[in-house]
Amino acid sequence: MYVLIDDDRAGLALQRLRPWHRLLASCQAGRLDRELAEGASPEASTALAARAMRLTSLDYRRDLAASLRRIVLTTGELAPVRPAQAAAPKSLGTARPPRVPLSHTRITHSARPLAELATRLAAPGPVPVRGVAMVTRLLSEGTGPLYREASRDDLSLITERAAQALTL
Repeated sequence: MYVLIDDDRAGLALQRLRPWHRLLASCQAGRLDRELAEGASPEASTALAARAMRLTSLDYRRDLAASLRRIVLTTGELAPVRPAQAAAPKSLGTARPPRVPLSHTRITHSARPLAELATRLAAPGPVPVRGVAMVTRLLSEGTGPLYREASRDDLSLITERAAQALTL
């Protein structure tokens, strides 16, 4: 597999993506996700390109969407089922208790935007990597608004920005 890399000397250059590039990207996922969420270009390095490919894959996006749906379901706020949600794994109907405590009040207030964000993520077709990286960070930051009532971040605003960033 090949990726375009922005080389300072040659401009955009085609570079082969090696297995160790994917491994390094996986090991540095948190940092790379933060950079991509802040608008870094995937063409800036092979690690960013490898991570961007992983984030924008349909399987990865569907997994993120399923996580968002499970979070919404655990609060008791059931968003209306849409065609894209109907194809979701059967395990979503029986929401398992979360392994970490959730900020139920914030999630309840943002249930509909979170469900809509999940629908956008699971939709087929290309999406900008920035939006997917924003969702990944939202789900992985244990001190963020999904998990802590005391977080200073606004869950509704983050959800809205991520949804906007998913639009081509």
